[in-house]
Amino acid sequence: MRLDDKVAIVTGASSGIGRAIALKFAEEGAKVTVADIQEEPREGGEPTHSKIKDEGGESIFLETDVSDKGSVQEMVSKTVDEFGRVDIMVNNAGIFFEGAVEDLDEEDWDQLLDVDLKGVYLCTKEAINHMLEENIEGSIVNISSIAGITGYSNAPAYCAAKGGVTNFTREVALDYGSEGINVNAICPGVIKTKMTEDFREDEETKAFLDQNTPYKRLGEPEDIANAAVFLASDESNFVQGENLVVDGGWNAH
Repeated sequence: MRLDDKVAIVTGASSGIGRAIALKFAEEGAKVTVADIQEEPREGGEPTHSKIKDEGGESIFLETDVSDKGSVQEMVSKTVDEFGRVDIMVNNAGIFFEGAVEDLDEEDWDQLLDVDLKGVYLCTKEAINHMLEENIEGSIVNISSIAGITGYSNAPAYCAAKGGVTNFTREVALDYGSEGINVNAICPGVIKTKMTEDFREDEETKAFLDQNTPYKRLGEPEDIANAAVFLASDESNFVQGENLVVDGGWNAH
């Protein structure tokens, strides 16, 4: 029970990596706000907050658009109303578009940056404001990507956004470490979620991924959830401004 009595918000928690994090946090004793634009998991199954409650945990669902300031403020205030505080903010919500620069529409660029980068800023800001006001030594865990620390073909907007998350994490850690707020990020490799399904099913892409992942498998959402528990728990108190790569060795090349 490494997160016993902690209150966590996990964005994008209806599906994929966010769902796995929310379920793992609840298993470790946290009360969890599942924040997402939709309640139903994209991969199917029982809604995340319902599954947590069925298994004896405490959880609520809040429809949230992380790119909208008012929606983010409401997410934090309703969590405080329900659970009394916020100890952990996991910025996981994200979208992905493929397309080289010459083919990428400006609208798609703007939407991706709004969700994947601006959303991290808005959620971090509201969580830190609350933590400072209540003297909470909390944790911010951002979900970046290996595309945030190296180039990834045919994904310029995604690389730009995740590169921003990576360095935003370092900067915020410098500003708030002295307040006892841990700020770190996880940089996943290719994880088996609905978002990666299309290109994972391409035989050429699958062979390339298999060949270049030393651990010889793609990641599972639970691999990222385990890392998130560590960064949200007291076990990582002296870890600050870190971008933890969880990719089966991809970035070791």
